[in-house]
Amino acid sequence: MTRLPAALALGAAITGIYAAIALISLFWTPYDITNLQISNRLQGWSGTHPLGTDQFGRDMVSMLMEGARTSIAVAIVAVGIGVTLGVPLGLAAAANRGSLLDEIIMRGNDLIFAFPSLVIAILITAIWGPSATNAILAIGIFNIPVFARVARGGALPIWTLDYILAARTAGKSRARISAEHVLPNIANLLIVQATIQFSLGILAEAGLSYVGLGAQPPTSSLGRMLSESQTMIYSDPWLAVLPGLAIVILVLGLNLLGDGLRDALDPRLRRARE
Repeated sequence: MTRLPAALALGAAITGIYAAIALISLFWTPYDITNLQISNRLQGWSGTHPLGTDQFGRDMVSMLMEGARTSIAVAIVAVGIGVTLGVPLGLAAAANRGSLLDEIIMRGNDLIFAFPSLVIAILITAIWGPSATNAILAIGIFNIPVFARVARGGALPIWTLDYILAARTAGKSRARISAEHVLPNIANLLIVQATIQFSLGILAEAGLSYVGLGAQPPTSSLGRMLSESQTMIYSDPWLAVLPGLAIVILVLGLNLLGDGLRDALDPRLRRARE
C-alpha cells in the first residue's frame, strides 16, 4: 500500500489554507483596507480587531488576507510566464541539440541569468514605474531560463531512447515528438520545479514590494507591510512579525509541497514506500 509522504500532506494543507484565504479575500474581508481610520491606529488585539490595527488604523487581518492574495497572484502569473515560454524553449533546444538554435536559446538563458530579478525589476521600473504588473514581468522573465534548463536537461536523455527513434522513423516531426512523447515524461520534473519557483516568487514579490518596486497602495502587500512597520519594530513589533510569519509559513508550505511531490512522483522513491 502506498503511503502519502508527510511533507506532501503538510505542504498541501498549508498551501490550501493560504489559497482559500486568498480566494475569500476576493469577495470579503472584515474591513475595507482603503478606509483609513487614524483614530483607531495601533489598537491591540481585540474582538473587533483580532490582530489589532496598523499605524493607519487598518485592520491587520484584512491586510494579511489581501497581502496573501497579492503574493500568490503575482507568483502564479510569474510562474505561468516561465512555464509558458521556458518549457517550449527547453524542448526546442533538446530536440535540436548541438545546433545553432540550441546555442542561441542556451546563451540567451545565460544572459538572463546574469541579471537577478531585482535588477530586472529596477530596469523595468525605471522605464514604466513600480507596480505589481512590472514585478510579475520581472519575476516571470527570470523564471523563463529556469524552466528552459529543466526542460532541456530532462528531455535530452529521453531523445536517446528507442521509442523516440521509432517515432522519428515513423515520420513524426521533432515538435510533435516533443509534445506527445517527451513532455509527458518530464512533467513530474516541471511540476516540482514549478512549486519551487512559486515559493521563490513569493519571496521575490515580498522583496520587490519591500523596496517599493512591487504592488503600490492601496493594494496590500506582505513585503510592503514589513517595510512600513520597520520604524515601529520596538514599540509595536507585531506589525512586522505578522506579515513576516505569513511569508515564512507560506514559503515553508510550498517547499514541503515541492519535496513531497518530488518524493511522490519519483518512481524509485515510490517503490521504496510500497
